[in-house]
Amino acid sequence: MATSPDVDEPTREYPPVPEDRKPSGFARLLIFVGFVFALIVLACLGLRAINVLPTFDNPFEDKTVDRSQPVLLQSMRDLNRYVAADGTFQVIVDLQQDKENVPDFLINRRTLFLGSGSVEAYVDFGALAGDALKIDEEKKSIELTLPPPEQSTAALDMAKSYVVAEERGALTAIGDAFRNDPNQQQRVYQLAQERITQAARDSGLDQRAKENTQRMLESLFARLGYTTVTVTFANP
Repeated sequence: MATSPDVDEPTREYPPVPEDRKPSGFARLLIFVGFVFALIVLACLGLRAINVLPTFDNPFEDKTVDRSQPVLLQSMRDLNRYVAADGTFQVIVDLQQDKENVPDFLINRRTLFLGSGSVEAYVDFGALAGDALKIDEEKKSIELTLPPPEQSTAALDMAKSYVVAEERGALTAIGDAFRNDPNQQQRVYQLAQERITQAARDSGLDQRAKENTQRMLESLFARLGYTTVTVTFANP
């Protein structure tokens, strides 16, 4: 069958690749090494997934060392307190320390602290006088005179207390870089305790402590067979 002179013969073989397009020996080596490395990584991941290989920890992971000293018992005492009520309070302490006639952007320290603490109101039965208790067995009545309720100093809950914000002047920040003032935080904590303690005194916590103590004593003596229980609190 004759072919047209304008139509080329079908190619029977692939045309040879030019020498400049063939990968060099170094490139072929890199490809081979990369392929082998990928196979090794995949094999290790597979063996580690089925717990054949041991796990290796991160050599740069965080490490915490506890060098705290043993707890030292300083004192122990017996308590005769009946805790009749307690209250939980929150206060925002805004404490600023600066210098007169010096701009705040140079020397200034302002701390905004949210303090959360609790105060207990208790009656100290250890302070009862000798004639505090009067019992009439015939009438089944009791008269009891108690000391006034007292309040404990506010105990800060550090899990719920934190610094909201802190501002420092330029010179103050430079000074803090060379020295640390641990008493600064202590002043903020102390101020929060004082504010909460004062707020508890004005909150009516003492009155609630009186009512709870009276109900507790009435219930206690009623179980002992007394029908009339009179509880009186001395003046503070």
